[in-house]
This record gives sequence, structure tokens and C-alpha cells, in this order.
Amino acid sequence: MSQKWSPAVWREHQAHQMPEYPDAGELAKAEAVLRSYPPLVFAGEARRLKTNLARVAEGKAFLLQGGDCAESFAEFAADNIRDTFRVILQMAVIMTFGGGLPVVKLGRMAGQFAKPRSEPIETRDGVTLPTYRGDIVNGYDFTAEQRVPDPQRMVQAYTQSAATLNLLRAFATGGFADLHGVHRWTLGFVARSAAGERYRDLANRIGDCLAFMEACGLTPEVTPQIRETEFFTSHEALLLGYEEALTRVDSLTGDWYDCSAHFVWIGDRTRQLDGAHVEFMRGIKNPIGLKAGPTLDPEDLLRLIDKLNPANEAGRLTVITRMGSDKIQRHLPALLRAVKREGRNVVWASDPMHGNTIKSSNGYKTRPFDRIIGEIRDFFQIHRAEGTQAGGVHLELTGRDVTECLGGAQAIDEVDLTRSYDTQCDPRLNGAQAIELAFLIAEALKAEHDQQRLAAAS
Repeated sequence: MSQKWSPAVWREHQAHQMPEYPDAGELAKAEAVLRSYPPLVFAGEARRLKTNLARVAEGKAFLLQGGDCAESFAEFAADNIRDTFRVILQMAVIMTFGGGLPVVKLGRMAGQFAKPRSEPIETRDGVTLPTYRGDIVNGYDFTAEQRVPDPQRMVQAYTQSAATLNLLRAFATGGFADLHGVHRWTLGFVARSAAGERYRDLANRIGDCLAFMEACGLTPEVTPQIRETEFFTSHEALLLGYEEALTRVDSLTGDWYDCSAHFVWIGDRTRQLDGAHVEFMRGIKNPIGLKAGPTLDPEDLLRLIDKLNPANEAGRLTVITRMGSDKIQRHLPALLRAVKREGRNVVWASDPMHGNTIKSSNGYKTRPFDRIIGEIRDFFQIHRAEGTQAGGVHLELTGRDVTECLGGAQAIDEVDLTRSYDTQCDPRLNGAQAIELAFLIAEALKAEHDQQRLAAAS
């Protein structure tokens, strides 16, 4: 299959959720510009992520994937990137220290611009315009000019992704991620929350451990893992012209890699077995993801796995389940049983965000925190019952003090939604809610670890 594949072969298949550009010539020019630009990531980095994900599949690590629902051009700022990065760092430290497992950190950053939509058009006050599909496609403002898909936006998205990646790499290796700075990572509004108090206690314990390690000679100079971290990027591979333009042949292996990100995934709306998105993704060698909603049949999942990971390679494919707290008990067990029965090698991750979206009484799209927690708890419980590995979580979050998801220790209610509802697409967890969730996940990981240890001893 790989010998017949090329980055453009998806064009021979039906592509869902793709914008209709009014000027094909301008689209071709923008794609040509992108093909001439340097890769955003390197094949060796993607291979290293796949190795890390193979450890997740074996139960020797845990995946934390998080970031914005959709990056925007207007909110592009160093502080926003830093704040989201450090919330992910805090979550990873909590999970590692509390759960006893290394955490693979994968950001929905530096490329998460495109969004699938339920409807191709939107009507307001009798005016009908194309739906907003993310800043890489068209503008958020409800005007005829803004809603026209513009291929030059792909070039701007590339530029912003490159700058974001540059800053993320600096944060990851330049000292910001040094464990000696765990106290300094806390955002101001998080510090005033109950989760912040709990985090301070954990940071004190980590400080004591670091002091002991240094007394034993394990300093940042001889143990770089103390002062540096690995951080990878990901996004939904929705806009296939953009992905094709950034797909390159690796000079070491001769394989094709999508160099727009280390990890890309197929959405629940674009997972057609004979569709363009699956066709494109089967040929790249990156680790990839597949969203699995409640309508996915177990046999269809097996067919998709066989097409996307025919060699049954560990770390190649992550199945990201997005069921909803009211549906996960009914639908997830059958998927786990089918994959386990057929011996397919996948990472299982939970997206507790997309299946739990509701509309508040005052018209805001939101997500109740208790439903998010409920789906994660059920995710761990179902895996434990089925004898499979709960491998990770996939979250929409931000480091900003937004009020977009209901509940949590801050007790955000419907009135609070009006205070700081800044998302351009879907509601995100704020920093305090994300830290609160990290402690809950750490407890679940510890329970899993304790159960496995007891089983091994018996």
C-alpha cells in the first residue's frame, strides 16, 4: 500500500468537512508557497513520539494531550502560549508524582486552527453565511467578507505555528520546565483556588525530593530530565491541502511524514473508511489518532485500524474515544472487546469534552465539569473491567482565566459564563479546572498501579 501512496492521492477520494474556495488559482498558489517552506517538525521527532506512545500502549507511560479548541490569529501572544504550556506542565507533574508514571505531553498547539462543523452554513437574523471553520479557513466575524474561505490564511497559520513551535521548544529546553521551578508555574488565579492550594503542597513535596536527589549527586547538570522536558505538538488533520503541502520525504528512511505536527488525528466526522482523510493518513508515518464517537461500530473500528496500522505497530495509532458521560458505559466496552479479541495494538485515550457539550439556559455552549469527570472515571473503570489499558486523556483547555465550563471547585454557574467566555468555538477548561482534573486522574492512575502491583504479588 505504501508504494502506491503519495501525499496527493487523497484528492481521488471524497473529502468531508473541506471548505469551498472561490478561486482555485489562489488556492494552488498558497499551497505552492507552503510546499516551498521548511518543515515545521522533523521526522526524527515524530519517531521519538511514536516510541513514547508505544510505552503508553504497554502501560508504562500515560498520554496527556491538551490545548486550545481552535487557535486564533487575534489571540496569538507569547503569554497565552506560555500559560497553556505551564498548565500542561503542572498537570503532567501532578500525574507523574501522584500516579507513578511518566507522562507524554502532547499539545493541541502550533497548528490546531481548523474545526469541523455540524452545518456548512449559519443563519442570523435572516442572513445566511458560510459557517466559521477556524482561522485557517475564514474569519470569525459574521460578515460576508470574513466568512469567505481565503487560502492565504493557510500561509498565516504556518507562520504562527512556526513561531509557536519556536517558543515551545525554548520553554521545554531553556530552563522554564526545570522542576526546581514548580512553585513558579502556578498562575495567579489558580493560586487562589482550592486546586492551587493542593498543588502548592505537592510542589513542596517535590522540592523535598529534589533536595534529597541533589544530596545524592543527581543534579540538573548530570540529569537533564530535571531541567528539560519533551513536548510534542498535534492537531486535527482536517484541511488536507495544507497537510499535503507540508508532507515531506524523510532523508534517513525514505518514508513520508506530515511535517505540520508530530501527531495528527482524524475527527469523528471524517473517519469514512474510503474517505480522503483516512486515505491521506494511512500513508504518513507519523503517530496518528482516530476519534471514536458513540456511532462507531466495533467492526468498522477494526477495519479502520487495519487500514491505518496494517503492521499492528505499537505507538502508531491512538484511538481517542469521545462518547459522552451518558453513553460511554453503553458503547465503549464493545469497542475494547473487539480490539482486544483481534489483538490490535492501539493506545486508548479519552476525550471527555466533545460528548458533553450542552447549551445553557442563557444560550452559551458549555460543558459541565461533573460530566467531564464522570466520563473519565467511567473510562478508567471500563478499562479495568475489560482488562485493557486506559492510556491517556485528550482535553480542550487554556491557561487563561476563562469561564466557559460549568462547575468545578470554582463553582462556575450560568451567570459566570458571561464574565469571561472567550472561545471562538468550543468551551475550554480553565487552569484551575485543569489542575483539579489532573489530581483526579492521578488518583485513578495510582489506583490502577496499586491494583497491578497487588495482582503481580498474588
